[in-house]
Amino acid sequence: MAAVTAIIPTWNRADLLDSILNNLSTQSRPPDRITVVDNGSADDTQLVARNHGADLIVFPENRGFAEAVNEGIRRADTDWVLILNNDVVLEPEWLSRLLATAEETGAEFAAGKLLQMRDQRRLDGSWDLVSRAAYAWRCGYGRPDGAIWSLRRKIHFAPMTAALFRRSIFDRIGLLETRFESYYEDIDFGVRCALAGIEGVYEPAAVAIHMDKASLGRRGARVYYLSTRNQLLLLAKHYSPATLRRFAWPVFVGQLLSVFAATRQGHPIAALRGKLDAMRRWSEFRALQQANSRDVTDQAAASVIENAFYRSESEIRRLQQEIGFDIYWRLYFSFVR
Repeated sequence: MAAVTAIIPTWNRADLLDSILNNLSTQSRPPDRITVVDNGSADDTQLVARNHGADLIVFPENRGFAEAVNEGIRRADTDWVLILNNDVVLEPEWLSRLLATAEETGAEFAAGKLLQMRDQRRLDGSWDLVSRAAYAWRCGYGRPDGAIWSLRRKIHFAPMTAALFRRSIFDRIGLLETRFESYYEDIDFGVRCALAGIEGVYEPAAVAIHMDKASLGRRGARVYYLSTRNQLLLLAKHYSPATLRRFAWPVFVGQLLSVFAATRQGHPIAALRGKLDAMRRWSEFRALQQANSRDVTDQAAASVIENAFYRSESEIRRLQQEIGFDIYWRLYFSFVR
């Protein structure tokens, strides 16, 4: 039987950690090992982890989600790694269903259905998609659960809120991009999977409840700063100059609307600061794109990237047409064809 290591990054929420560790113990097929990565907590996080018998990695300060997950992956020697936020509640068959589907389909990773804690008739998410402007959509977020979200399907972007990955993927394409700190590192990982021809599966029978950004505070300024910054850094890392020219109009519209979306939630300064900081670091991330390219494969790699983003955006348009447009996507697709 394939072995699974659960990796839980956490920071200053011993109560949430205790909840997810108790929850994992009630799984019909519990993980074989649990690794808690403490991002410099000042509460009882370490005591809670030890009381549950989890392996514990302690950072002296908060190094962000990506670095915490990476350290857990480095130490994992199982066939699968399960990446979990501390603020999820898994149904008892969640892991067994996700693992069975991944192995049955030969998928390299798997994600299930996420419902909102405050209203479990509505989705917190399913799989991710991203536009050519690097604006990501957690598919179904805030929408009523229904048939469209209840079909198994192939996916390219798995939300790392709660997702299962073959350990070998990280040997093939690398760990999470730590320069993102938090947010969009899973989108970046999905782009790299697309480049390597790696696909995953969405299994709606694996259901979890998510408290929604409980660790950083719901839709706080820090969330908007990181999200809006990392959108541009994603483009710097993966778009060639030619791709940027071809997608210039969608990028301009999408990024302008991302500031508009943050402004509607009361965080225009955080969003603008994120964009400015991304521009300051643009050359740093462009160097990553250049380092990952080789002379004879530049054009081919750019084509794969462009096709991946274009297909993802087309799927966003199709789903939005089917369920009714959110305001961001209504505006975006009014200007972008």
